[in-house]
Amino acid sequence: MIPKYRKQFNADYSTEKYNALKDELAQRAGTEALFRVSESPIFLTKDFKNKIDDACNSIIDQIKKMSPKELDQAVPDNCRVPNDHHKPHFLAIDFGICKNQETGEIEPQLIELQAFPTLYAFQEEYEEVVSDLFPFLKNLRTSLPKPEYIQYLKEVIVGDENPENVVLMEIYPDKQKTSIDFALTEKYLGITTVCLTNVKKEGKKLFYEKDGKLVPIHRIYNRVIFDELDHIPDLKTEFDFREEVDVTWVTHPNWFFKVSKYILPKLEHQYVPKSYFLSEFPASEKLEHFVLKPLFSFAGSGVNLDPTQADVDAISDKENFIMQRKVFYEPLFEDTNGEFSKSEIRMLYLWKENEENPLLMDNLARMTKVAMANVDFNKKDAIWIGSSLAFFEK
Repeated sequence: MIPKYRKQFNADYSTEKYNALKDELAQRAGTEALFRVSESPIFLTKDFKNKIDDACNSIIDQIKKMSPKELDQAVPDNCRVPNDHHKPHFLAIDFGICKNQETGEIEPQLIELQAFPTLYAFQEEYEEVVSDLFPFLKNLRTSLPKPEYIQYLKEVIVGDENPENVVLMEIYPDKQKTSIDFALTEKYLGITTVCLTNVKKEGKKLFYEKDGKLVPIHRIYNRVIFDELDHIPDLKTEFDFREEVDVTWVTHPNWFFKVSKYILPKLEHQYVPKSYFLSEFPASEKLEHFVLKPLFSFAGSGVNLDPTQADVDAISDKENFIMQRKVFYEPLFEDTNGEFSKSEIRMLYLWKENEENPLLMDNLARMTKVAMANVDFNKKDAIWIGSSLAFFEK
C-alpha cells in the first residue's frame, strides 16, 4: 500500500536473504519455525493505522463495559476453571485488510478477537531480524525497544515470581507449530516450557520436574486450549483444569471463551461486520452475504465461507455458531513475480492486572493468496504467504 517501501523491499529481496531470515530466527531460538514465515512484511499507510487504532480502541472500550455476568455466559459449564480474573492478560484483535465496496477505500474489517496469547516473543525477534536484513525498515519500527518489550512481557507473565516457579504450559509443546515462540519466550523470560502431561499434583499444589527435583509452579503462562483436551485420545494427566489449585493463570482459561467470536454480535463499529448468533439469524438476511463460524474454533477450523440452508439445518447446536457478514480482502501486496497477496493483521496487546487499558505491543500479519489466511489452503509453491509483520508509514 506504500509503493516506495514495496519497491525498495522487492528490489533488495533475494532468496538468499529469505533463507538467511529463517536461518537466523532458527539459530536465535534453537529451533526452526514449524509454520511458514512469509518472504515479506507488509507496508500500511498512516491513514490505515489511524483506522485500525480507532476500531481497536472502540472494541476495548466496549469489552470493558460488558458485565462479568454477560461475559461469563460464554464459558461452557464443562470448561469452567476456578479462580477467574477480572480481566485478561492478552488481547489479540484480527482485521482483514479490505476494500470498501461503496467508497473504494482500503479499510480494516474485524475478523475475530481472542483473549489468548499468540506469538509475542517471535514477533519481536522477527522484527529485529528482518530489520537487520533490510536496514531501511529500522526507521519504520513501531514496537517498544527490545529491552523495554521484554521487560513488559516479563512483568505480565512472570510478575513478582521467581522465573523458576513460572511455566509456559502447553500440550505436547514440541509438536506445536508455535514451538519457536515457546523457545524464544524461555530465552526472554527464563521460564520453562512444560507439557501438561508432565505436571505433578500434590493436594492443591502443582510441580514440574527439573534436574531430578520437583519445582513448585506458582504461575502458569497458559498456551493450552482447554476445550481441545477432550478430543485428544488416551490423554493422561495428574491435573485437571477444573480442579481448584494454588496457581495464578496468565491468562485465565475462562477468557478464551469470554473474548472470542462469542462477543462479535455484541460489538458495534463501522469496521466491525454485522454478526448474529446462528440461533438468532433473522429471516430478512441472506445466507450468501454471510460466513458461518463455530464460536470457539481456532486457526480458522470449521469456517464455512459459503454456507447453504442445508448446512444451517444440519447444525443442532445453533447457539454455538455465528453468522458474520462477508468482507472482501483486497490483493494489495505485490510479490517479485508481479502477483498480489492479501493479508490479515492481528494487533497484539498486553494487559497488566493493575492497568485500566491494555498496551499495544506489536502486530502479526498473515499473508495469503486464497480466500482464507490459513497457509494450508495456499498452493505449495506460492510466495508472499505466511506469518509476517506490518510496518506503518511514519
